[in-house]
Amino acid sequence: MLKKRDLHESPHLFDLMSDPEVFPYVRHKAYSSDEYYFLTKQTLEAEERGELISRTILDEWNQPIGTINLFDMDNNTGFLATWLGKPFHGKGYNRLAKEAFFEELFFELDVQTIFMKIRKSNPRSQKAALKLPYCSMANKSYPEVYDWINHDDEVFDLFAISKDQFVFHYYRTDEGEEQAQEA
Repeated sequence: MLKKRDLHESPHLFDLMSDPEVFPYVRHKAYSSDEYYFLTKQTLEAEERGELISRTILDEWNQPIGTINLFDMDNNTGFLATWLGKPFHGKGYNRLAKEAFFEELFFELDVQTIFMKIRKSNPRSQKAALKLPYCSMANKSYPEVYDWINHDDEVFDLFAISKDQFVFHYYRTDEGEEQAQEA
């Protein structure tokens, strides 16, 4: 489902990212395949320096279909950014990728909090974030982060996923599945 980024997948990911329904929502935009290759190389180098964590999202045939990233890492926190190619929207890949990524971040890499900034004008994404049982609105609980993301104008709402929230949900769900299988 997820793998470390690789320069060889850049042309395919660039084609998916270039779709007009995807491109506006990609954090690091590239306007050519060569530019995307260069951005991917920079991403790999930044991950080596511990500045971000980036993974490629794969479909069931191990083909790259998007990326999921933790940017602006500071003090065991960071900001989530993810995108999927248009043919893969609405098929459950995003949720599966997020859960796999969160497991890696919280259980293997000692991340404590994952932030998401969502435009106040985007109620669909806000609703989707709040459907995650381990996600909460964080405008008031992290006022310094909220002020930082809205330094020029109040454009974004802040959402947070803490390690404690995720771990509680993870083990509660895992135990519930085990009990259902035993019945």
